[in-house]
Amino acid sequence: MEIKKEYQIPLYLFHEGELTEGYDFFGSHFTVRDGVEGVVFRVWVPGARGVSVVGDFNHWDRTRDEMYRISNKGIWEAFVPGLRQYDAYKYSIETAAGQVRLKADPYGFHMETRPNTATKIYDISGFRWGDEKWRERVADTDVYRSPMNVYEVHLNSWKKKQSEDELFNYMELASELIPYVKKMGYTHIEMMPVAEFPFDGSWGYQGIGYFAPTSRFGTPRDYMTFVDYCHRHGIGVILDWVPAHFPKDAAGLYEFDGDYCYEYSDPLKREHYNWGTRIFDWGKAEVQSFLISNAYYWIKEYHIDGLRVDAVASMLYLDYDRREWRPNIYGGHGNIEAVAFLQKLNAALFKYFPKVLMIAEESTAWPMVTKPTDIGGLGFNFKWNMGWMNDMLAYMSMSPEYRPANHDKLTFSFHYAFAENYILPISHDEVAHGKCSMLDKMSGPRELRFASLRTFLAYMAAHPGKMLMFMGQEFAQFKEWNYKSGLDWDVLEFEEHRKMQDFVRALNDFYLKTDELWENESDWSGFKWIVPDDSQNSVIVFRRIKSDGDELIAVCNFQPREHGQYRFGVPFPSDYKEIFSTDAKEFGGSGLTNKTLKAEQTPSHGEPYSLVASIAPMSAFFLKPVKKANNSGQRRHT
Repeated sequence: MEIKKEYQIPLYLFHEGELTEGYDFFGSHFTVRDGVEGVVFRVWVPGARGVSVVGDFNHWDRTRDEMYRISNKGIWEAFVPGLRQYDAYKYSIETAAGQVRLKADPYGFHMETRPNTATKIYDISGFRWGDEKWRERVADTDVYRSPMNVYEVHLNSWKKKQSEDELFNYMELASELIPYVKKMGYTHIEMMPVAEFPFDGSWGYQGIGYFAPTSRFGTPRDYMTFVDYCHRHGIGVILDWVPAHFPKDAAGLYEFDGDYCYEYSDPLKREHYNWGTRIFDWGKAEVQSFLISNAYYWIKEYHIDGLRVDAVASMLYLDYDRREWRPNIYGGHGNIEAVAFLQKLNAALFKYFPKVLMIAEESTAWPMVTKPTDIGGLGFNFKWNMGWMNDMLAYMSMSPEYRPANHDKLTFSFHYAFAENYILPISHDEVAHGKCSMLDKMSGPRELRFASLRTFLAYMAAHPGKMLMFMGQEFAQFKEWNYKSGLDWDVLEFEEHRKMQDFVRALNDFYLKTDELWENESDWSGFKWIVPDDSQNSVIVFRRIKSDGDELIAVCNFQPREHGQYRFGVPFPSDYKEIFSTDAKEFGGSGLTNKTLKAEQTPSHGEPYSLVASIAPMSAFFLKPVKKANNSGQRRHT
């Protein structure tokens, strides 16, 4: 079959897995042919016997607007005159077996609101962005040496109107959410998936409209306005993205051409049985082009700052969620096709968007997740530290008398803290499905739980790695998250919840202003233990050090008892000023502070000097050496 000249390059790239802007070719686009205005439709349906475009405009009659092949590899096209923006359509696909299936457009820009599943014709061009200053700022920022404090949000349930069934629109959300996020001291929001999904209970992780921001809150242009608003107010936007699997919804990618089109044909790779979903065939070039184009689309067309790639571990392992599996050609359980796809994806995106954030939700010890692809890494620039999260939540939920025997849960993460570029996540997964809220995870009576949560969050800020917190935990929501209802903002009527919110705001502000906590967190030069092994008292003390030598000391007590005369080593003969404490009265603490401590010439913990401090029950505080000059005019602590 002879292919039109203007189609040759995009089709060649598509079938090679190299097409990064497939949405410009596939899908529906307004155009003019022979002086007639209309819409051109293109779709990849390799196993189809016939394909038609159907919609209200032709009474869903599959005989009216039939498509024709434009290549011998399953690309179909139709031109339909007289169509308008928002006209709904689907593809009517006659399979090789003679069955007829109605499918949404995989590349469609807009969709009907659930429970309906048709694609809508929509022109995304022409939006006037106002985020130039934000993009210039991102271009000039070294993200590895900058603060990053992420607020994870589920748009459906962050806040509800009086009627639980009524949702805010994108701009109503922006006007309330972004000032709040800014005020609370977060640098980014991470949005749970917004690509169109039919079932609210999937939280967006089982989508069918890969190129369509959910119409629950408005149009694609409305979503652009939302992102633009975020950027103009100094907040970055990270989007959860799901290339690991897709649902079996009839209108979606499931057996798109009547055969295994987007999914694996191999039954040992095809299903996530526990999730009830199908798995993309990452070894298929056309699937690679689809997914890479989709990632490229969100970054280029919607100015998204980064993608948090969901369920990477499920992609990497052939035996993930399977009783029966087949080893790879080397006899191992790694999915070679998934590895190659992730490397290809990241290499392509960083080629065009050098400052993009590519974040892997990878829950195992797979090596080199955040290392460059040219040395064998997966090519992400950040990875969620799931090991840290699991250890710390187990530790904080156990009764304090058991903590001395489990001290390694508190300290083990420091053994690998610099193996990857980590984000410390307390995400939606940890406060749903019966796991309870963060406050309820803390052990002990209610008043102690608030102190425990403050201590945990301060320790989290001091630990190497960027930070992520799911919405509602910043004011200690007591109930676990429910996607059907809004957050329990009413609890802010109670003093302890208001003080927790005040604490988180103050801690975030302290984090943003304290370079020692993030300027040098990529290797051991930015961290040094002082007290790693006091398991009996459940106390740890460590230094966070800038590249120029400035530092602070973090002291954490995970027992509900005071240590009145606690001695620990320090490196310099300086006064040390307490600059932040979780036990401050304004945060709900007892008010025990140390003010300024003077170093004594008594060696301790391998250091030539030491301090004696009072450590409040279940608390953390930070000390800063007061700069003094020695006889040579140099700072003593450099």
